[in-house]
Amino acid sequence: MITAEGLTKRFGDKTAVQDVSFTVKPGSVTGFLGPNGAGKSTTMRMIVGLDRPTSGRATVAGREYRRLRAPLTEVGVLLDAKAVHTGRTARNHLRAMAATHGIPSTRVDEVIDLAGIGSVSRKRAGGFSLGMGQRLGIASALLGDPHTLILDEPVNGLDPEGVRWVRQFVRHAASEGRTVLLSSHLMSEMAQTADHVIVMGRGQVLADAPLEELVRAWTVNTVRVRTPRAADLAAAVGGPSVEIVSTAPDLLDIVGLPAARIGDLAADRGIPLHELTPTTGSLEEAYMALTGDSVEYRTKEIS
Repeated sequence: MITAEGLTKRFGDKTAVQDVSFTVKPGSVTGFLGPNGAGKSTTMRMIVGLDRPTSGRATVAGREYRRLRAPLTEVGVLLDAKAVHTGRTARNHLRAMAATHGIPSTRVDEVIDLAGIGSVSRKRAGGFSLGMGQRLGIASALLGDPHTLILDEPVNGLDPEGVRWVRQFVRHAASEGRTVLLSSHLMSEMAQTADHVIVMGRGQVLADAPLEELVRAWTVNTVRVRTPRAADLAAAVGGPSVEIVSTAPDLLDIVGLPAARIGDLAADRGIPLHELTPTTGSLEEAYMALTGDSVEYRTKEIS
């Protein structure tokens, strides 16, 4: 379990993280989301002792990271895949890490195979592509077979097969009872991977909830209806709590009524329906609604 209690981090006059508290429980994948500059990476760095909190405390399994006797065997961390001696081969990099904890060389071979870097394991890390560098970083995080995984943007630069592998791996790790904290900017991938979501914005926690609960709270469900009698159907379903948008002469998007009720009303009046499609909100929509006022670096919309 990872616990953050009132974490605050200031760099001079800038407050990067302010009074952040949350718990990451074992047995599920917790997604860690937020715009650039939201404080996610700083929070992760404080959890593993790379940044000292201005105030507050972070623990893993009840202890501060610096108090862990064998960190690699308890917490697997990927924060910067480029943090590798560029002159070392991937195998030698992992062997050097293993030597600090008495981890056998057979485990080095295991994580090389697991991460899919066997074909480049004897090549210098400085020549790795972004994707191969990420795979080496993941192998490093897995080296001690830790109970807790903290992975910052692990799918960055990976091809579709690699992205799928990371998704399957972290889901499997959670199913074994491990604690998994995973950050990503890929909302579609996070929607398939995470059970629980923590969203940060401008250094503060904006939401901390199960993924499905967060999506329900921050999105609206729409029913798309196609009928040659769109005006008649709109009159039949209209009401103070119903929103109707006509996007084409025969097409309505209806908010505020379930699909079954719309179908019943249409049947009662003999209105033919050519389409009746309920759509639920997405994690991306919920994320945008949550963080709309917390984006520090905003691009101009294309019109």
